[in-house]
Amino acid sequence: MASLTYADIEAAAERLAGLAVVTPLIESPALNERLGGRVLLKPETLQRGGAFKFRGAMNKIAQLSSDERQRGVVACSSGNHAQGVALAAGMLGAPAVIVMPADAPAMKVANTRAYGAEVIHYDRYTEDRDAVTRAIAAERGMTIVWPFDDAEVAAGQGTAGIEMVEQAGAPLDFVIVPVGGGGLIAGVSTAVKHHYPDAEVWGVEPAAFNDTVRSLLSGKRERIDPAARSICDALQSPSPGEITFAVNRLTLAGVLTVTDAEVAEAMRYAFATLKLVVEPGGCVALAAALAGRLDLAARTTAIVLSGGNVDPALFAAVLAGEL
Repeated sequence: MASLTYADIEAAAERLAGLAVVTPLIESPALNERLGGRVLLKPETLQRGGAFKFRGAMNKIAQLSSDERQRGVVACSSGNHAQGVALAAGMLGAPAVIVMPADAPAMKVANTRAYGAEVIHYDRYTEDRDAVTRAIAAERGMTIVWPFDDAEVAAGQGTAGIEMVEQAGAPLDFVIVPVGGGGLIAGVSTAVKHHYPDAEVWGVEPAAFNDTVRSLLSGKRERIDPAARSICDALQSPSPGEITFAVNRLTLAGVLTVTDAEVAEAMRYAFATLKLVVEPGGCVALAAALAGRLDLAARTTAIVLSGGNVDPALFAAVLAGEL
C-alpha cells in the first residue's frame, strides 16, 4: 500500500507552484472574540474550481505520461473532485470522464461540464460508484483519479497544510478540517505535524456520515448506512480510504461530528459575519468550532473551509433559516 510522506507533499507543492492558488489565511476579530482565541481560516473556497480538490487532481494528473494523458482520466465525485479533475485535465490537455451521482448539485454538474469533462450519472444509493468508474477505465484505457484514496492525490491536498504553517507564522494548537474520505485531512495533518508535532489535528464529519469516527473506535474501516442523508453532499463517502485511514489513525487527535442544523448555522455566520460563501460540507469545521466542540480559548486554531460550491437555491434556503 502506498504511503504518504512530508517529502511527497513538498514535491507536490513544487509541482503546483503557479498552477494552484495560494489561498490566504484570514483572521476575523469577531470570530476571535466569539471563540476566545486566535482563529485563522483557510478559505479553499477561493481555490481553482471552488474547492481544495484541484490541488490533488493536478498533482496526480501532472505526473502521468504523455500517453496516459492522451488516453485521459476518469474520476467519481459528487462535485468538488469532479470539478478539480475536469479543470486540471483540461489545463493539461487530457480528456476527462466524471462519474457523478444523479442527485449531485446542479451547479457542480454544470461546472464540471463547463470545464470540458463528459459526465456519466449513477444512482449513489443503489449502484457502486467505484465499480462504474473501474468499468469505464477498463473500457476506454483511462487512468483513474480517485477522490481521496491515492497518495499522490492526498499529497496534493497536503499543500494546503504547508501553506497554512507558513502563513500562520506561529505554532498552531488546533487544526480543524472537514472529513469525507480523509484525503484532505491526511495531507494537512502530515504537513502540520511535520512542523508542529504537538498540534492537535481534529476532523469533522456530518453526524449521519460518521464513518471515520466509528472507524477510529473500532480500528477498522467502517461503512455508512446507505439510508443516511445530509445536506453535506461533499462529505458523503461510504467509507474512509485505505491509504487515508492508515495515515489518519496515527495523526489525528480525533474526529468530531456536527448536525445539519449546526452546519446551516455556520453557513449563515460565514456569510453574515465573515462575508464568505461556504458550501455545507466545506463548513463543518467552522460549525464544530462555533458549536463549542473544542475549547479554543487562549489557543491558536486553524480551520479549513474546504469548498464554496453551493447551489443558489440551497444557499438561499439556508440563509432564510429554512434548513
